Amino acid sequence: MQYKNPIVKGFYPDPSVCFANDKYYMVCSSFQYFPGVPLFESDDLVNWKQIGHVLTRKSQVALDKINSSGGVFAPTIRYSNGRFYMVTTNDTTHKNFYVYTDDIYGEWSEPVEVDRDGIDPSLLFDGDKVYFLNNGTDDQGEGGVIQCEINIETGKKLTPAKCIWKGSGGRYIESPHMYKIGKYYYLMAAEGGTEYGHMITYAQSDSPWGKFENYPSLSYTHLTLPTT
Repeated sequence: MQYKNPIVKGFYPDPSVCFANDKYYMVCSSFQYFPGVPLFESDDLVNWKQIGHVLTRKSQVALDKINSSGGVFAPTIRYSNGRFYMVTTNDTTHKNFYVYTDDIYGEWSEPVEVDRDGIDPSLLFDGDKVYFLNNGTDDQGEGGVIQCEINIETGKKLTPAKCIWKGSGGRYIESPHMYKIGKYYYLMAAEGGTEYGHMITYAQSDSPWGKFENYPSLSYTHLTLPTT
């Protein structure tokens, strides 16, 4: 397949993608703008069409008097048991929340808040358990990638929030996501800030709670900026 970047032109930062029903779905940050979190659909990860927004009612997101570059940051879209979930942070109110729908072309639920600080939330569905992870500080004040098990119906924490990884040594660890592939859990995060040291790092464990070790072949994937 041949394609030309950008595959989606315009103001669509922080893309997150999931696969469901033989199609790909993508959400992006919308910051202070309403309706919030644009939603796209694709058959091939290259050709995308916008099918709506996730946050379409004022009751879903507090955006009154929000400054430029405030509001909704870094959404993550996930699919489990016939239901789509979008989890994000309102960076102005410092609230982490998710909404859900059984109809990707229809309305999404009212927000379900999770009692966690930090930013860049993500969800891992693993059997009958659901894990909420983001970057911030845990219940003991330790900083890094933080995780807790939640009740997906209510957003209530079922376990204490625990720091499961501090990264590979780069500063400003952010945007963690966890994936289960085979018998292993893979934790991916960004490190190094948004300058020349920016990189994507991976770690591996046989448990979602760790211990996470740098993945041997992919522990450092640097995104090098051009010098000319």
